Amino acid sequence: MRILIVESNRDLGWLWKRHLERQGHSVRLVRGQEDAIDVLRLDAVDVIVLDLVLEEGSALAVADFASYRHPDTKVVFVTNTTFFSDGSIFKLAPNACAFLQSQTPPEDLTMMVEHYGTSAH
Repeated sequence: MRILIVESNRDLGWLWKRHLERQGHSVRLVRGQEDAIDVLRLDAVDVIVLDLVLEEGSALAVADFASYRHPDTKVVFVTNTTFFSDGSIFKLAPNACAFLQSQTPPEDLTMMVEHYGTSAH
């Protein structure tokens, strides 16, 4: 499975990346909107793990571009805030499939990614 992680916190992004790679997945890690869009211009991914609050750019812009460019790509949003805790993210981003806290254990994140990435095929 091909996975794109968009996460401003480098340590957290590397933790997720290493865990997903140990499960046999191909993973790219970028820090913000511009780099994520560059990846999506060139390659299709099955799942995007996307921090809702990026230091560089807008997570919703990344999700919107992915929806346009790769309609089958699923987005797992993660956050350490209470933004969109009411579930409204699913109305704003039609490709959103899950909404998790950043503190979610990497094993649980991997299970979610695998579940939604597999169902995309």
